[in-house]
Amino acid sequence: MYQDHQASVSPPGRPKVKRAPSGGREPHEVGNRGGSFALGNHSSVASIHAMAPLRVGLLGLGTVGAGTYTVLQRNAEVIAARTGRRIEIAMVAVRNLARAARLLGPEVVLVDDPFLVVNHPDTDVVVEVIGGTTLARELVLQAIANGKHVVTANKALLAVHGSEIFAAAQAQGVVVAYEGAVAVSIPIIKALREGLTANRIEWIAGIINGTTNYILSEMKAKGVSFADALADAQRLGYAEADPAFDVEGIDAAHKLTLLASNAFGVPVQFDKVHVEGITQLDSADIAFAERLGYCVKLLGIAKRNAQGLELRVHPTLIAADHLLAHVNGPMNAVMVKSDAAGVTMYYGAGAGSEQTASAVIADLVDLCRVSDLAHRHRVPSLAFQPGAIAELPVLAVEDVETVYYLRLDIAKLSRTLPKLMACFADAKVGVQQLDVLEHPSDPELNAVVLLTEPTQERVLRGAIAELEQWPTVMGFAKTIRMEGLC
Repeated sequence: MYQDHQASVSPPGRPKVKRAPSGGREPHEVGNRGGSFALGNHSSVASIHAMAPLRVGLLGLGTVGAGTYTVLQRNAEVIAARTGRRIEIAMVAVRNLARAARLLGPEVVLVDDPFLVVNHPDTDVVVEVIGGTTLARELVLQAIANGKHVVTANKALLAVHGSEIFAAAQAQGVVVAYEGAVAVSIPIIKALREGLTANRIEWIAGIINGTTNYILSEMKAKGVSFADALADAQRLGYAEADPAFDVEGIDAAHKLTLLASNAFGVPVQFDKVHVEGITQLDSADIAFAERLGYCVKLLGIAKRNAQGLELRVHPTLIAADHLLAHVNGPMNAVMVKSDAAGVTMYYGAGAGSEQTASAVIADLVDLCRVSDLAHRHRVPSLAFQPGAIAELPVLAVEDVETVYYLRLDIAKLSRTLPKLMACFADAKVGVQQLDVLEHPSDPELNAVVLLTEPTQERVLRGAIAELEQWPTVMGFAKTIRMEGLC
Protein backbone atom coordinates (compact mmCIF):
# COMPACT_ATOMS: atom_id res chain seq x y z
CA MET A 1 0.00 0.00 0.00
CA TYR A 2 1.18 3.53 -0.67
CA GLN A 3 2.53 4.97 2.56
CA ASP A 4 2.78 8.69 1.84
CA HIS A 5 1.98 11.39 -0.68
CA GLN A 6 5.54 12.49 -1.45
CA ALA A 7 7.04 11.71 -4.86
CA SER A 8 10.58 10.34 -4.73
CA VAL A 9 13.47 10.98 -7.10
CA SER A 10 14.55 8.30 -9.52
CA PRO A 11 16.94 5.68 -8.09
CA PRO A 12 20.67 6.11 -8.92
CA GLY A 13 21.50 4.73 -12.32
CA ARG A 14 17.92 5.10 -13.64
CA PRO A 15 18.02 8.60 -15.22
CA LYS A 16 15.18 7.76 -17.60
CA VAL A 17 12.56 7.44 -14.87
CA LYS A 18 10.42 10.54 -14.92
CA ARG A 19 8.81 12.20 -11.91
CA ALA A 20 5.88 14.57 -12.15
CA PRO A 21 6.38 17.82 -10.24
CA SER A 22 3.97 18.54 -7.42
CA GLY A 23 2.63 21.58 -9.27
CA GLY A 24 2.15 22.20 -12.97
CA ARG A 25 2.47 19.94 -15.94
CA GLU A 26 5.04 17.23 -16.53
CA PRO A 27 7.19 18.60 -19.36
CA HIS A 28 7.98 15.18 -20.83
CA GLU A 29 5.70 14.39 -23.78
CA VAL A 30 4.54 10.80 -23.96
CA GLY A 31 4.62 9.63 -27.60
CA ASN A 32 2.93 6.84 -29.49
CA ARG A 33 4.30 3.50 -28.32
CA GLY A 34 1.93 1.24 -30.22
CA GLY A 35 3.84 1.10 -33.53
CA SER A 36 2.36 2.22 -36.82
CA PHE A 37 -1.39 1.99 -37.25
CA ALA A 38 -1.32 -0.26 -40.30
CA LEU A 39 -5.01 -1.17 -40.29
CA GLY A 40 -7.31 0.63 -42.71
CA ASN A 41 -6.44 3.23 -45.33
CA HIS A 42 -3.99 6.10 -44.97
CA SER A 43 -6.67 8.72 -44.33
CA SER A 44 -8.05 6.66 -41.45
CA VAL A 45 -4.58 6.32 -39.94
CA ALA A 46 -3.98 10.03 -40.30
CA SER A 47 -7.29 10.74 -38.60
CA ILE A 48 -6.35 8.53 -35.65
CA HIS A 49 -3.01 10.30 -35.24
CA ALA A 50 -4.62 13.72 -35.57
CA MET A 51 -6.99 13.11 -32.67
CA ALA A 52 -5.59 13.68 -29.19
CA PRO A 53 -5.02 10.39 -27.38
CA LEU A 54 -6.93 9.33 -24.31
CA ARG A 55 -4.29 9.86 -21.62
CA VAL A 56 -4.48 7.34 -18.81
CA GLY A 57 -3.12 7.63 -15.30
CA LEU A 58 -2.55 4.13 -13.90
CA LEU A 59 -2.62 3.50 -10.15
CA GLY A 60 -0.70 0.30 -9.48
CA LEU A 61 1.48 -1.97 -11.60
CA GLY A 62 0.76 -5.34 -10.07
CA THR A 63 -0.90 -8.24 -11.84
CA VAL A 64 -3.73 -6.21 -13.37
CA GLY A 65 -1.79 -3.00 -13.95
CA ALA A 66 1.05 -4.77 -15.72
CA GLY A 67 -1.42 -6.76 -17.79
CA THR A 68 -3.22 -3.58 -18.83
CA TYR A 69 0.02 -1.96 -20.00
CA THR A 70 1.09 -5.11 -21.85
CA VAL A 71 -2.18 -5.58 -23.72
CA LEU A 72 -2.42 -1.90 -24.62
CA GLN A 73 1.09 -2.04 -26.07
CA ARG A 74 0.64 -5.30 -27.94
CA ASN A 75 -2.79 -4.48 -29.41
CA ALA A 76 -2.40 -0.72 -29.87
CA GLU A 77 -3.15 -0.85 -33.59
CA VAL A 78 -6.33 -2.88 -33.42
CA ILE A 79 -7.60 -0.90 -30.41
CA ALA A 80 -7.00 2.41 -32.19
CA ALA A 81 -8.63 1.08 -35.36
CA ARG A 82 -11.74 0.22 -33.36
CA THR A 83 -11.92 3.44 -31.37
CA GLY A 84 -10.51 5.97 -33.84
CA ARG A 85 -8.31 7.26 -31.04
CA ARG A 86 -5.12 6.15 -29.36
CA ILE A 87 -5.09 5.14 -25.69
CA GLU A 88 -1.83 6.00 -23.94
CA ILE A 89 -0.67 5.29 -20.41
CA ALA A 90 0.87 8.65 -19.59
CA MET A 91 1.61 8.31 -15.87
CA VAL A 92 1.90 5.41 -13.43
CA ALA A 93 1.98 5.44 -9.63
CA VAL A 94 3.94 2.57 -8.09
CA ARG A 95 5.80 1.76 -4.92
CA ASN A 96 8.88 0.34 -6.64
CA LEU A 97 10.05 2.85 -9.24
CA ALA A 98 13.08 0.84 -10.35
CA ARG A 99 11.04 -2.30 -11.04
CA ALA A 100 8.42 -0.29 -12.91
CA ALA A 101 11.09 1.41 -15.05
CA ARG A 102 12.36 -1.97 -16.19
CA LEU A 103 8.87 -2.96 -17.29
CA LEU A 104 7.67 0.30 -18.82
CA GLY A 105 10.74 1.90 -20.29
CA PRO A 106 11.66 5.60 -20.21
CA GLU A 107 8.67 7.21 -21.91
CA VAL A 108 6.10 6.76 -19.11
CA VAL A 109 6.07 9.19 -16.21
CA LEU A 110 6.60 7.28 -12.95
CA VAL A 111 5.75 8.54 -9.48
CA ASP A 112 5.40 6.93 -6.08
CA ASP A 113 2.64 9.30 -4.98
CA PRO A 114 -0.71 8.23 -6.47
CA PHE A 115 -2.25 11.65 -5.73
CA LEU A 116 0.09 13.17 -8.32
CA VAL A 117 -1.66 11.02 -10.91
CA VAL A 118 -5.23 11.88 -9.94
CA ASN A 119 -4.38 15.58 -9.65
CA HIS A 120 -2.34 15.92 -12.85
CA PRO A 121 -4.08 18.17 -15.41
CA ASP A 122 -3.05 16.03 -18.41
CA THR A 123 -4.68 12.83 -17.13
CA ASP A 124 -8.04 12.19 -18.80
CA VAL A 125 -8.94 8.97 -17.01
CA VAL A 126 -7.63 7.24 -13.90
CA VAL A 127 -7.37 3.44 -13.82
CA GLU A 128 -7.42 2.21 -10.22
CA VAL A 129 -6.01 -1.29 -9.72
CA ILE A 130 -4.30 -0.99 -6.34
CA GLY A 131 -7.12 -2.74 -4.46
CA GLY A 132 -8.39 -2.13 -0.95
CA THR A 133 -11.15 0.19 0.18
CA THR A 134 -9.43 3.02 2.05
CA LEU A 135 -6.74 4.68 -0.07
CA ALA A 136 -8.49 3.53 -3.24
CA ARG A 137 -11.65 5.34 -2.13
CA GLU A 138 -9.73 8.57 -1.48
CA LEU A 139 -8.01 8.40 -4.85
CA VAL A 140 -11.16 7.62 -6.82
CA LEU A 141 -13.17 10.38 -5.16
CA GLN A 142 -10.32 12.85 -5.73
CA ALA A 143 -10.12 11.87 -9.40
CA ILE A 144 -13.88 12.38 -9.75
CA ALA A 145 -13.69 15.74 -7.99
CA ASN A 146 -11.05 16.73 -10.55
CA GLY A 147 -13.44 15.88 -13.38
CA LYS A 148 -11.66 12.70 -14.46
CA HIS A 149 -13.28 9.48 -15.57
CA VAL A 150 -12.40 6.38 -13.53
CA VAL A 151 -11.95 2.75 -14.51
CA THR A 152 -11.54 0.26 -11.68
CA ALA A 153 -11.31 -3.50 -11.23
CA ASN A 154 -11.84 -3.14 -7.48
CA LYS A 155 -15.05 -4.99 -6.57
CA ALA A 156 -14.59 -4.51 -2.82
CA LEU A 157 -14.32 -0.75 -3.25
CA LEU A 158 -17.56 -0.52 -5.23
CA ALA A 159 -19.46 -3.04 -3.12
CA VAL A 160 -18.69 -1.10 0.05
CA HIS A 161 -18.51 2.51 -1.20
CA GLY A 162 -20.28 2.28 -4.56
CA SER A 163 -23.26 4.44 -3.68
CA GLU A 164 -21.00 7.31 -2.63
CA ILE A 165 -18.72 6.92 -5.65
CA PHE A 166 -21.49 6.69 -8.24
CA ALA A 167 -23.28 9.70 -6.74
CA ALA A 168 -20.08 11.74 -6.88
CA ALA A 169 -19.52 10.73 -10.51
CA GLN A 170 -23.07 11.71 -11.43
CA ALA A 171 -22.64 15.11 -9.80
CA GLN A 172 -19.40 15.73 -11.71
CA GLY A 173 -20.66 14.36 -15.03
CA VAL A 174 -17.95 11.70 -15.28
CA VAL A 175 -17.99 7.93 -15.80
CA VAL A 176 -17.02 5.21 -13.34
CA ALA A 177 -16.54 1.99 -15.33
CA TYR A 178 -15.91 -1.39 -13.69
CA GLU A 179 -16.36 -4.36 -16.02
CA GLY A 180 -13.17 -5.93 -14.66
CA ALA A 181 -14.52 -5.82 -11.10
CA VAL A 182 -17.18 -8.49 -11.58
CA ALA A 183 -16.43 -11.40 -13.89
CA VAL A 184 -13.18 -10.27 -15.54
CA SER A 185 -13.17 -11.66 -19.09
CA ILE A 186 -16.97 -12.13 -19.09
CA PRO A 187 -18.64 -8.85 -20.21
CA ILE A 188 -21.60 -9.37 -17.92
CA ILE A 189 -21.99 -5.72 -16.86
CA LYS A 190 -22.22 -4.67 -20.51
CA ALA A 191 -24.72 -7.47 -21.14
CA LEU A 192 -26.95 -6.30 -18.29
CA ARG A 193 -26.66 -2.59 -19.04
CA GLU A 194 -26.98 -2.80 -22.81
CA GLY A 195 -27.64 -6.23 -24.30
CA LEU A 196 -30.55 -7.02 -21.96
CA THR A 197 -31.79 -3.47 -21.49
CA ALA A 198 -35.24 -4.30 -22.94
CA ASN A 199 -35.80 -7.02 -20.34
CA ARG A 200 -37.13 -7.39 -16.84
CA ILE A 201 -34.55 -9.53 -15.08
CA GLU A 202 -36.04 -12.33 -12.98
CA TRP A 203 -32.86 -13.79 -11.53
CA ILE A 204 -29.11 -14.02 -11.82
CA ALA A 205 -27.07 -17.01 -10.69
CA GLY A 206 -23.36 -17.31 -11.14
CA ILE A 207 -20.13 -19.10 -10.38
CA ILE A 208 -18.20 -15.90 -9.76
CA ASN A 209 -15.16 -17.03 -7.81
CA GLY A 210 -12.55 -19.18 -9.53
CA THR A 211 -10.77 -20.29 -6.34
CA THR A 212 -13.83 -21.92 -4.83
CA ASN A 213 -14.91 -23.43 -8.13
CA TYR A 214 -11.50 -25.06 -8.53
CA ILE A 215 -11.66 -26.46 -4.98
CA LEU A 216 -15.17 -27.86 -5.43
CA SER A 217 -14.24 -29.34 -8.82
CA GLU A 218 -11.30 -31.14 -7.23
CA MET A 219 -13.36 -32.38 -4.29
CA LYS A 220 -15.89 -33.85 -6.71
CA ALA A 221 -13.44 -35.32 -9.23
CA LYS A 222 -10.92 -36.77 -6.78
CA GLY A 223 -12.92 -37.23 -3.59
CA VAL A 224 -10.40 -35.19 -1.62
CA SER A 225 -11.10 -33.06 1.45
CA PHE A 226 -11.55 -29.32 1.40
CA ALA A 227 -8.14 -28.87 3.06
CA ASP A 228 -6.36 -30.99 0.44
CA ALA A 229 -8.12 -29.28 -2.47
CA LEU A 230 -7.27 -25.87 -1.01
CA ALA A 231 -3.60 -26.81 -0.65
CA ASP A 232 -3.56 -27.89 -4.29
CA ALA A 233 -5.19 -24.62 -5.35
CA GLN A 234 -2.56 -22.66 -3.44
CA ARG A 235 0.26 -24.67 -5.01
CA LEU A 236 -1.08 -23.89 -8.49
CA GLY A 237 -1.66 -20.21 -7.75
CA TYR A 238 -5.47 -20.39 -7.80
CA ALA A 239 -5.72 -19.50 -4.09
CA GLU A 240 -3.98 -16.88 -1.99
CA ALA A 241 -1.82 -17.76 1.02
CA ASP A 242 -4.69 -16.35 3.08
CA PRO A 243 -7.71 -17.65 1.15
CA ALA A 244 -10.45 -16.43 3.51
CA PHE A 245 -11.69 -13.70 1.17
CA ASP A 246 -12.47 -16.34 -1.45
CA VAL A 247 -13.41 -19.48 0.47
CA GLU A 248 -15.70 -17.62 2.88
CA GLY A 249 -17.71 -16.24 -0.05
CA ILE A 250 -16.87 -12.56 0.45
CA ASP A 251 -15.38 -12.03 -3.00
CA ALA A 252 -18.44 -13.56 -4.65
CA ALA A 253 -20.73 -11.41 -2.49
CA HIS A 254 -18.95 -8.23 -3.61
CA LYS A 255 -19.55 -9.20 -7.24
CA LEU A 256 -23.15 -10.24 -6.64
CA THR A 257 -23.84 -6.82 -5.11
CA LEU A 258 -22.89 -5.11 -8.38
CA LEU A 259 -24.76 -7.63 -10.53
CA ALA A 260 -27.95 -7.14 -8.51
CA SER A 261 -27.78 -3.37 -8.78
CA ASN A 262 -27.48 -3.56 -12.57
CA ALA A 263 -30.20 -6.19 -12.88
CA PHE A 264 -32.84 -4.72 -10.59
CA GLY A 265 -32.13 -0.99 -10.31
CA VAL A 266 -31.39 -1.09 -6.59
CA PRO A 267 -28.63 0.67 -4.64
CA VAL A 268 -25.34 -1.08 -3.97
CA GLN A 269 -25.97 -2.94 -0.70
CA PHE A 270 -23.27 -5.44 0.15
CA ASP A 271 -24.28 -5.42 3.82
CA LYS A 272 -27.60 -7.10 2.92
CA VAL A 273 -26.12 -10.11 1.11
CA HIS A 274 -26.33 -13.43 2.97
CA VAL A 275 -22.89 -15.02 2.71
CA GLU A 276 -21.75 -18.58 3.34
CA GLY A 277 -18.47 -20.06 2.15
CA ILE A 278 -17.33 -23.60 1.42
CA THR A 279 -15.08 -24.27 4.40
CA GLN A 280 -17.65 -26.47 6.16
CA LEU A 281 -18.41 -28.67 3.15
CA ASP A 282 -17.68 -32.36 3.61
CA SER A 283 -16.42 -34.39 0.65
CA ALA A 284 -18.90 -37.09 1.69
CA ASP A 285 -21.82 -34.74 0.95
CA ILE A 286 -20.36 -33.87 -2.43
CA ALA A 287 -20.15 -37.61 -3.18
CA PHE A 288 -23.68 -38.25 -1.88
CA ALA A 289 -25.01 -35.39 -4.00
CA GLU A 290 -23.37 -36.92 -7.07
CA ARG A 291 -25.07 -40.26 -6.35
CA LEU A 292 -28.40 -38.44 -6.29
CA GLY A 293 -27.69 -36.76 -9.64
CA TYR A 294 -26.46 -33.38 -8.42
CA CYS A 295 -23.27 -31.42 -7.96
CA VAL A 296 -22.31 -28.66 -5.52
CA LYS A 297 -21.26 -25.18 -6.65
CA LEU A 298 -20.73 -21.94 -4.75
CA LEU A 299 -23.31 -19.67 -6.38
CA GLY A 300 -24.12 -16.02 -6.10
CA ILE A 301 -27.88 -15.72 -6.49
CA ALA A 302 -30.01 -12.60 -6.91
CA LYS A 303 -33.75 -13.08 -7.39
CA ARG A 304 -36.68 -10.71 -7.53
CA ASN A 305 -40.06 -11.94 -6.34
CA ALA A 306 -43.29 -10.54 -4.93
CA GLN A 307 -41.74 -10.11 -1.48
CA GLY A 308 -38.62 -8.28 -2.64
CA LEU A 309 -35.06 -9.38 -3.38
CA GLU A 310 -33.06 -12.44 -2.46
CA LEU A 311 -29.32 -11.73 -2.28
CA ARG A 312 -27.31 -14.75 -1.25
CA VAL A 313 -24.00 -16.52 -1.74
CA HIS A 314 -23.74 -20.13 -0.57
CA PRO A 315 -22.96 -23.70 -1.64
CA THR A 316 -25.80 -24.89 -3.87
CA LEU A 317 -26.98 -28.23 -5.23
CA ILE A 318 -27.74 -28.10 -8.95
CA ALA A 319 -28.66 -30.92 -11.30
CA ALA A 320 -25.67 -32.72 -12.81
CA ASP A 321 -26.91 -31.98 -16.33
CA HIS A 322 -27.38 -28.25 -15.70
CA LEU A 323 -25.12 -25.95 -17.73
CA LEU A 324 -23.54 -24.47 -14.61
CA ALA A 325 -22.65 -27.97 -13.40
CA HIS A 326 -20.22 -28.25 -16.32
CA VAL A 327 -18.27 -25.12 -15.36
CA ASN A 328 -15.19 -26.60 -13.73
CA GLY A 329 -11.76 -25.61 -12.51
CA PRO A 330 -11.12 -21.90 -12.05
CA MET A 331 -13.63 -20.86 -14.71
CA ASN A 332 -16.60 -18.57 -14.07
CA ALA A 333 -20.09 -18.40 -15.55
CA VAL A 334 -23.14 -16.20 -15.05
CA MET A 335 -26.68 -17.19 -15.99
CA VAL A 336 -29.46 -14.62 -16.36
CA LYS A 337 -33.21 -15.24 -16.63
CA SER A 338 -35.14 -12.39 -18.21
CA ASP A 339 -38.67 -12.07 -19.50
CA ALA A 340 -37.96 -11.49 -23.20
CA ALA A 341 -34.54 -13.02 -23.87
CA GLY A 342 -35.17 -16.01 -21.62
CA VAL A 343 -32.17 -17.76 -20.08
CA THR A 344 -28.76 -16.58 -21.28
CA MET A 345 -25.35 -17.71 -20.03
CA TYR A 346 -21.93 -16.08 -20.09
CA TYR A 347 -18.72 -18.09 -19.57
CA GLY A 348 -15.04 -17.29 -19.25
CA ALA A 349 -12.01 -16.85 -17.05
CA GLY A 350 -12.73 -15.16 -13.73
CA ALA A 351 -9.18 -14.11 -12.94
CA GLY A 352 -5.83 -13.46 -14.57
CA SER A 353 -3.59 -10.58 -15.56
CA GLU A 354 -4.48 -10.15 -19.21
CA GLN A 355 -8.01 -11.45 -18.70
CA THR A 356 -8.71 -8.59 -16.30
CA ALA A 357 -6.80 -6.20 -18.53
CA SER A 358 -9.16 -7.10 -21.38
CA ALA A 359 -12.10 -5.83 -19.33
CA VAL A 360 -10.25 -2.72 -18.14
CA ILE A 361 -9.31 -1.79 -21.70
CA ALA A 362 -12.86 -2.44 -22.91
CA ASP A 363 -13.96 0.23 -20.43
CA LEU A 364 -11.28 2.58 -21.76
CA VAL A 365 -12.50 1.97 -25.31
CA ASP A 366 -16.04 2.84 -24.23
CA LEU A 367 -14.72 6.06 -22.73
CA CYS A 368 -13.03 6.93 -26.02
CA ARG A 369 -16.42 6.61 -27.71
CA VAL A 370 -18.58 8.50 -25.21
CA SER A 371 -16.33 10.99 -23.45
CA ASP A 372 -17.58 13.86 -25.64
CA LEU A 373 -21.25 13.01 -25.03
CA ALA A 374 -23.35 14.82 -22.49
CA HIS A 375 -23.59 12.77 -19.31
CA ARG A 376 -27.32 12.17 -19.77
CA HIS A 377 -26.61 10.42 -23.09
CA ARG A 378 -24.18 7.88 -21.61
CA VAL A 379 -25.12 4.44 -20.33
CA PRO A 380 -25.81 4.85 -16.58
CA SER A 381 -23.27 3.36 -14.16
CA LEU A 382 -25.84 0.95 -12.70
CA ALA A 383 -27.88 0.40 -15.89
CA PHE A 384 -30.80 2.54 -14.62
CA GLN A 385 -31.01 6.31 -14.61
CA PRO A 386 -29.98 7.62 -11.18
CA GLY A 387 -33.48 8.89 -10.45
CA ALA A 388 -34.90 5.43 -11.12
CA ILE A 389 -32.66 3.64 -8.59
CA ALA A 390 -34.95 2.56 -5.75
CA GLU A 391 -34.77 0.46 -2.61
CA LEU A 392 -36.46 -2.92 -2.52
CA PRO A 393 -36.84 -5.03 0.62
CA VAL A 394 -34.20 -7.75 0.86
CA LEU A 395 -35.48 -10.99 2.31
CA ALA A 396 -33.75 -12.39 5.37
CA VAL A 397 -32.34 -15.80 4.56
CA GLU A 398 -34.71 -17.34 7.13
CA ASP A 399 -37.62 -16.29 4.90
CA VAL A 400 -36.19 -17.68 1.67
CA GLU A 401 -37.93 -20.80 0.41
CA THR A 402 -35.86 -23.48 -1.34
CA VAL A 403 -35.43 -27.22 -1.59
CA TYR A 404 -32.83 -28.55 0.85
CA TYR A 405 -30.39 -31.42 0.81
CA LEU A 406 -30.14 -32.74 4.37
CA ARG A 407 -27.84 -35.40 5.83
CA LEU A 408 -28.25 -36.88 9.30
CA ASP A 409 -25.88 -39.43 10.84
CA ILE A 410 -28.16 -41.88 12.65
CA ALA A 411 -27.72 -44.79 15.02
CA LYS A 412 -30.46 -47.39 15.54
CA LEU A 413 -32.02 -46.63 12.19
CA SER A 414 -35.14 -48.78 12.47
CA ARG A 415 -36.21 -47.05 15.65
CA THR A 416 -35.19 -43.51 14.63
CA LEU A 417 -36.43 -43.28 11.06
CA PRO A 418 -40.20 -43.36 11.83
CA LYS A 419 -39.73 -40.70 14.49
CA LEU A 420 -37.71 -38.64 12.01
CA MET A 421 -40.52 -38.67 9.44
CA ALA A 422 -43.09 -37.80 12.11
CA CYS A 423 -40.98 -34.85 13.23
CA PHE A 424 -40.84 -33.48 9.69
CA ALA A 425 -44.58 -34.00 9.24
CA ASP A 426 -45.32 -32.11 12.45
CA ALA A 427 -43.07 -29.24 11.29
CA LYS A 428 -44.76 -29.27 7.87
CA VAL A 429 -41.50 -30.04 6.09
CA GLY A 430 -42.29 -32.16 3.06
CA VAL A 431 -39.83 -34.87 2.00
CA GLN A 432 -39.60 -35.67 -1.73
CA GLN A 433 -36.73 -38.19 -1.56
CA LEU A 434 -35.00 -40.18 1.19
CA ASP A 435 -32.01 -42.51 0.88
CA VAL A 436 -30.22 -44.54 3.53
CA LEU A 437 -26.54 -44.73 2.60
CA GLU A 438 -23.42 -46.24 4.05
CA HIS A 439 -21.77 -43.85 6.46
CA PRO A 440 -18.46 -42.54 5.06
CA SER A 441 -16.42 -43.20 8.21
CA ASP A 442 -18.39 -45.06 10.93
CA PRO A 443 -19.86 -48.51 10.16
CA GLU A 444 -22.09 -48.26 13.24
CA LEU A 445 -23.99 -45.36 11.73
CA ASN A 446 -26.20 -44.78 8.70
CA ALA A 447 -26.20 -41.64 6.59
CA VAL A 448 -29.80 -40.62 6.00
CA VAL A 449 -29.88 -38.26 3.04
CA LEU A 450 -33.08 -36.53 2.00
CA LEU A 451 -34.36 -33.79 -0.25
CA THR A 452 -37.15 -31.63 1.10
CA GLU A 453 -40.01 -30.01 -0.69
CA PRO A 454 -39.61 -26.20 -1.03
CA THR A 455 -39.37 -25.01 2.57
CA GLN A 456 -38.63 -21.78 4.39
CA GLU A 457 -35.30 -21.93 6.16
CA ARG A 458 -36.75 -20.91 9.51
CA VAL A 459 -39.17 -23.87 9.35
CA LEU A 460 -36.46 -26.38 8.49
CA ARG A 461 -34.12 -25.02 11.17
CA GLY A 462 -36.80 -25.50 13.79
CA ALA A 463 -37.18 -29.16 12.88
CA ILE A 464 -33.42 -29.71 12.75
CA ALA A 465 -32.95 -28.12 16.17
CA GLU A 466 -35.27 -30.76 17.64
CA LEU A 467 -33.62 -33.66 15.79
CA GLU A 468 -30.14 -32.70 16.91
CA GLN A 469 -31.21 -33.19 20.53
CA TRP A 470 -31.99 -36.87 19.97
CA PRO A 471 -29.40 -39.33 21.31
CA THR A 472 -29.59 -41.39 18.10
CA VAL A 473 -28.74 -38.42 15.86
CA MET A 474 -24.98 -37.95 15.93
CA GLY A 475 -23.46 -34.50 15.60
CA PHE A 476 -25.04 -31.79 13.51
CA ALA A 477 -27.18 -31.98 10.40
CA LYS A 478 -25.54 -31.10 7.09
CA THR A 479 -27.70 -28.88 4.86
CA ILE A 480 -27.19 -27.51 1.36
CA ARG A 481 -29.74 -25.40 -0.51
CA MET A 482 -30.83 -26.59 -3.94
CA GLU A 483 -31.76 -24.50 -7.01
CA GLY A 484 -33.46 -25.52 -10.25
CA LEU A 485 -32.43 -22.41 -12.24
CA CYS A 486 -34.56 -22.93 -15.31
